[in-house]
Amino acid sequence: MVEYTSPYSDEQQRVLINIEQHYDTWMAAERAATALPYGMKWAERSGKEYLYQVLDRIGHAKSLGPRSHETETAMANYTSSKTEINERRQASAQKLTETCALYRSLRLPMIPSEAAKILREADRRSMLGSKLLVVGTNAMPAYSIEAGGEINDAPTETDDFDMAWSALVKEDADLGVMAMLKGVDSTYTVNTERTFQVRNSKAFEFELLAAPSTVGNMISNDRPSPLPLEEQEWLLLGTHLSHVVVARDGTPARLVVPDPRYFGLQKLWMSVQEKRDPRKKPKDRRQGMAVLSATKAAMPHISMDEEFEKTVPAELQPFYEAWKVNYIEPPTPRWR
Repeated sequence: MVEYTSPYSDEQQRVLINIEQHYDTWMAAERAATALPYGMKWAERSGKEYLYQVLDRIGHAKSLGPRSHETETAMANYTSSKTEINERRQASAQKLTETCALYRSLRLPMIPSEAAKILREADRRSMLGSKLLVVGTNAMPAYSIEAGGEINDAPTETDDFDMAWSALVKEDADLGVMAMLKGVDSTYTVNTERTFQVRNSKAFEFELLAAPSTVGNMISNDRPSPLPLEEQEWLLLGTHLSHVVVARDGTPARLVVPDPRYFGLQKLWMSVQEKRDPRKKPKDRRQGMAVLSATKAAMPHISMDEEFEKTVPAELQPFYEAWKVNYIEPPTPRWR
């Protein structure tokens, strides 16, 4: 009997549904808090009170004008909004923490804790998905969740965290990658020998890749400098998947990953490239075959028919044909 996935239990499925809802509620509150001014305060200058908007933790501020009906209203609105948003943040965070604990206890797929910090900050800044994609092995939990079960024979171990720059238009200055990373951990610095890589004080490595067509859409002089790879173009195709997962420290994060069909085919392609580390090639092949087979067997909403075959890039066609030869249709599930 061929089984490409080990289906999640009803309880696991329930938690996966709940964590999406609870995370979305919490993230909406986090974004609302981020949109508020850093702070507001009254300060006396030359015998008059002025309202100041605090710009950062150092205390830089700008004047909004002397005390008046308008500035008093602005201060009252800010105070009211901040109180309401903080109440929502606290309530949603408590519910989300409880769901994360259930997620861990049910042994659902997890990601590295440092990676989750980056993902949350990217999501808070609305960069996740539209600007940055998770590529490589850390994408595997999202494919398992989409398939409704653990994908069999698909290695998930990894020591680094790869993301790809995927913005299709030129970015604004406040949406830089380094600014986002520094928002996570001020100790992130660029590896001068590999400028597409940064490390923090814990020696955690983040690498930024890119399809050549998107490199020009990064902010000028942003860091790290993405490593342009032609094969990253394939990961822009199709429909991206999005799922909430939990890190090993029990905190949540959203994964936005490439279409599993192109991810699997790219993995098979990588498994035969001379430039690829020979130690990684067997893992690439197993991941590619497993993801493609799980997509066919357990993701019926993602087509792998003749119409899809027409969209497969010429370089990947041989690998798609090889996968079809090896794929065995699983038996129809029987209700018990």
